Amino acid sequence: MLSINVNSENRCVFVAGGTGYLGRPLIADLLRSGHVVRALVRAGSEHKLPSGCEQVSGTPLDRSSYQRQIAPADTFVHLVGVAHPSPSKAAEFRSIDLKSACESMTAARAAGIQHFVYVSVAHPAPVMKAYVAARTECEDLLRGSGLNVTILRPWYVLGPEHRWPYALLPMYWLAELLPGTRDSAHRLGLVTRHQMCTALLTAVENPAKGMRIVEVPEIRACGPPRPDRRRHSG
Repeated sequence: MLSINVNSENRCVFVAGGTGYLGRPLIADLLRSGHVVRALVRAGSEHKLPSGCEQVSGTPLDRSSYQRQIAPADTFVHLVGVAHPSPSKAAEFRSIDLKSACESMTAARAAGIQHFVYVSVAHPAPVMKAYVAARTECEDLLRGSGLNVTILRPWYVLGPEHRWPYALLPMYWLAELLPGTRDSAHRLGLVTRHQMCTALLTAVENPAKGMRIVEVPEIRACGPPRPDRRRHSG
């Protein structure tokens, strides 16, 4: 269970994937809450980061490019992943999602990170098997890493350019009412970007001891489904 009673202690947070769909609004939320943020960014993409965070040049696929610059962070948030996942990107899920997570775990251990936050995916699921498999393998590696870990498992995150599943909401509501489909509908439910960022912020401010899993119902409980009008630029 993810507590929503936030810890007032300010933290130094290292974010991999800070220029992405969740990374940018999360960094802005962290900064507004008084935390120090160090964000990994590829050369040429610095302008995509919110102002106020410290920029760390490097690539998430090579920990040697950034490992020595993680300190003094005590928290590592890993958000790297293939944009707009689809079944056709199965190879990329392993070469990017899985590879970058492995690099982050190793770098985090070497840097003495106290809490590692990872965005996985809800499972089991009937579709996107390669994507689920890569994220599940990352979870298994985190279990054996010796790190304190929070794993969030959304299914689909609604927001700018991610709005088409709103058409499926009536089907979800019906599925949640039927005993035979209720559990799957809850596990594979839709969450908003606002809810995800609130859940991530709450995880950062309430570090796990050991491993903590945050499923869709707990993500939803972290915030109302506020429409997200912040522009998404890819």
